[in-house]
Amino acid sequence: MDFIEQLLPSGGYTDILVVVNRLTKQTLFILTIRSLDATMLAELFIKHVFSKHGVPSHVTSNRGTEFMSKFFRSLANALDIRLYFTLGYHPEADSQTEHTNQILEQFLRIYCNYQQSDWSQLLPLAEFVYNNMPLSTTGVSPFYENKGYHPKMQLQVENDVQITEADSFVIDLRLVHNDLKRVIEDAQYHYQIPVDKRRTPAPKIEVGNHVFILARFIKLT
Repeated sequence: MDFIEQLLPSGGYTDILVVVNRLTKQTLFILTIRSLDATMLAELFIKHVFSKHGVPSHVTSNRGTEFMSKFFRSLANALDIRLYFTLGYHPEADSQTEHTNQILEQFLRIYCNYQQSDWSQLLPLAEFVYNNMPLSTTGVSPFYENKGYHPKMQLQVENDVQITEADSFVIDLRLVHNDLKRVIEDAQYHYQIPVDKRRTPAPKIEVGNHVFILARFIKLT
């Protein structure tokens, strides 16, 4: 998990807590404030993560070991459980949340109003569409990996019914969803290009080939 900090106030909030599941890439965008401490973070974690997904095996964050240690102590006291916290062994350990932050920030810059005061209202829409988009690595969305199906997203308005304020909101919502999908796809493609340039294609391995293996990763009796 990571933070997007020091945004202009919107609905009483100034920061966003971003939580990404390492396996399925399902993402939570949680509204918070600049003066967040470890105890308040533990309360947010219980409300938005633990209550719906249980306790993770570990958490990766670049917020600082002292802060995270206080967070885990507060969380353990609240839930009466024993938790473990591990740091990544390389500097790219938390890159997936960094990339998610960049995509979210790009969306907010495009769609928030001129005063930049309505981003808190856009956050739930951004979270839904992000989690309902197929991943290039798996071909399915984080929602599908967690639920086994894609939540209904089609919004319909009867043509013969007079357009009301609610109908207008539904139409605007559909346009935002379509534009957001395009923005996220463009952003993901933009971030993927420089990474792919440093990668080499995986060797084609067939049954019967002889290959070298790294012995330190093999534990036998």
